[in-house]
Amino acid sequence: MLDVSGLKKVYTSSTGNTEAIRDLTFQVKAGEMVCIVGPSGAGKTTLLRCISGLLAPTAGTVSLEGETVAGPPKGMAVVFQEYARSLFPWLTVEQNVELPLKEKRIGKAERRRLVDTALDAVGLADVPRSYPWQLSGGMQQRVAIARAVAYEPHILLMDEPFAAVDAQTRADLEDLVRALWHRLGVTVLFVTHDIDESIYLGQRVLVLSGRPTVILEDVPVNLPDQRDQLTTRNDPEFARLRAHVWDLVQKAKRGYRPEDAVPVASTGGPSDLPPTVGDGPYAGLAGA
Repeated sequence: MLDVSGLKKVYTSSTGNTEAIRDLTFQVKAGEMVCIVGPSGAGKTTLLRCISGLLAPTAGTVSLEGETVAGPPKGMAVVFQEYARSLFPWLTVEQNVELPLKEKRIGKAERRRLVDTALDAVGLADVPRSYPWQLSGGMQQRVAIARAVAYEPHILLMDEPFAAVDAQTRADLEDLVRALWHRLGVTVLFVTHDIDESIYLGQRVLVLSGRPTVILEDVPVNLPDQRDQLTTRNDPEFARLRAHVWDLVQKAKRGYRPEDAVPVASTGGPSDLPPTVGDGPYAGLAGA
């Protein structure tokens, strides 16, 4: 579905070159939900801009469904963090959602159906004629998500879309995204600073290093497919994953890179077992 191979991005300025991304290679299968976390400044947004065709990589390739991405692909939609800036305040909710459909030259009746379906899916069927400035932050982000859903993308890129909303709204939006993902079968690549969010949402978590960016680890999330905020977050496996990803991000902040790992010869004895640290979510991670 999505194939990123040897991706590198170097910014050039009058003061010299800045290597933002060194070498990123990963795949996302059709219908997968993959989350990306890493320290601030790790190039997460730069990566999404390269994947979406908004920014040309210095080296390497991005391909979607076998086609090299050289510009914004037709089967892709993006939801940004700053929802207030992505919505047109002079357009109503339904007009904001409808706008990209006009660009696709979809007929009026079909546009109406897609808009109504998308607004219903995100719980905004009762406010189609409201303006964005009349809505709460969480509702505005739902409009942005509805616009992406109405576009019927094959892949949905989400760049920290819930960073600006309160904790309760964030939890509701997380559940909304998982419900839409199940319902639509769309592929989702979700960037976040929130470790708990990445584990709750994702089937995999890609943990990035600091700049120049490489992948520290591709972490599988072995949690039940059906999740809820209370049960899932109290699952011991959730706590283990949180501790592991947290440890990786802290290492990234300290400048750790995969090439810094020192191979340890195995003797097969008890000394190969990692030391433990008491009980709780950080148990057994002293040597991580």
